[in-house]
Amino acid sequence: MVGASTNSRYKYLHDCKWPREAVDVHHIIVRKSGAKGFFVYFFALIILATAFYLFLVKEKSVIIVLWSLLLDAFLVKLLQKSVEKESVVVMPAFGVQLETQYVSGKITRRFVPMDKILKPVLLECVTPVTCYWSLSFIVHGEAELVLVFKELRPPMKMLVPIWKALCAATGIKGSSNTSMEDG
Repeated sequence: MVGASTNSRYKYLHDCKWPREAVDVHHIIVRKSGAKGFFVYFFALIILATAFYLFLVKEKSVIIVLWSLLLDAFLVKLLQKSVEKESVVVMPAFGVQLETQYVSGKITRRFVPMDKILKPVLLECVTPVTCYWSLSFIVHGEAELVLVFKELRPPMKMLVPIWKALCAATGIKGSSNTSMEDG
């Protein structure tokens, strides 16, 4: 591990097991919070206990218990869909592999060939609720930008080293200056 950086939500690791010219690996890891899992299971238990109370003591319909089981299953499934880690594997001779690892163990991968990447870009995304930075590729033959991190929104200081590595791998001079044309 060469580079590491941490904030309250994410941990950035720059992995260098191989020569930098061959493979450059960057990981954004979600810092674990035991409180999130505890509260999901705690509320699932409260919902189930309330349903059994209504069924056994108040003699309500068994449908309440079934609905609470369905809601509990939804809450637990929602917890398992959370992302554990997103990785960017830069192979200058071949391309870039984008990998998302979920808490449930599921891993999704996407490979973008190096000759298809026109330019890696850092974008500021503004919504009515929040503002965050995003790292994307302009890819030849695709109408939309390819997001490097689909699920996570790491801070700018974690995105810059990955952006610089992508610029170096694609042979594009990385610049923090941007130009905008009117029209």
